[in-house]
Amino acid sequence: MDTEFLRTFVIVVEGGSIAEAARRLHLTPASVALRMRTLEKEFGTRLLVRSGRTVTPTEAGRALTELGRNLLRDVSNLKSALTTETPAGEIRIGAVPTAITGLMPRILTAVQEAYPGLEIHIVPGQSAELHSKVLSGEVDGAIIIEPYFALPKACGWAVLREEPLLVIAPSSMGGLDAHTVLATEPFIRYGRSFWGGRLVDNYLTQAKIRPRERFELSTLDAIAVMVDRGLGVSLVPDWSPPWPEGLSLAKLPLPFPTEPRRLGFLWMKGSARIRLLRIFLEQAIVSLS
Repeated sequence: MDTEFLRTFVIVVEGGSIAEAARRLHLTPASVALRMRTLEKEFGTRLLVRSGRTVTPTEAGRALTELGRNLLRDVSNLKSALTTETPAGEIRIGAVPTAITGLMPRILTAVQEAYPGLEIHIVPGQSAELHSKVLSGEVDGAIIIEPYFALPKACGWAVLREEPLLVIAPSSMGGLDAHTVLATEPFIRYGRSFWGGRLVDNYLTQAKIRPRERFELSTLDAIAVMVDRGLGVSLVPDWSPPWPEGLSLAKLPLPFPTEPRRLGFLWMKGSARIRLLRIFLEQAIVSLS
């Protein structure tokens, strides 16, 4: 079996049509269709059901999709491990939202310039979800918030950025005391179920402040917009730009030091793609320094 035909099949299933797969692969639809018929003949079963311009996998096709993805990853791992030339291959990197907008553009630019044969697929998610995906092998590495618990010894971890907590408030409150603002103004909370939100909760407990809570949100951009609209104040990490455009906010420093939110890179030390992961980490550190 030609693994390129298998790759084509997976792309057809992911795209939902022969035409979309042809566009992604820079082939004609007829060439893609021929590859699908060849696979069906080789396996002796129908793999796709066609309905107009769309296709869906049969039960056998769904099984082949899952097994095929694993096989293609194994082949890519083998090529990466054996090559002695300029490193090339594919890796899947998870990233939390602020890392995607604030860190990844610089990292990807550096990787592309130094290692044009290295292809990176970004998987968005929250820290807890991406942590699990790294451990299960669903992604090769991830930029996440530093866990509040000890990592397994099989994991590698490198801090990329530290973000101190600060109070954001409407610009008219510039110069006011941060604790007074937190204790008296309506409070928009950074979600407690998120790892970064735990730092906020810890600080409020340490400072013995019980804010007048109005909303609890998971997205920092949304919190900033609501503060700008005068709906309250918030305690958030000073995340990497860009912030939403057109906001008029006051950033109030806290009166005593607190633990920052740390963004870092998590990977498995025994990964078959460890060479590529080390390259990614190296370029991340250089581009963000």
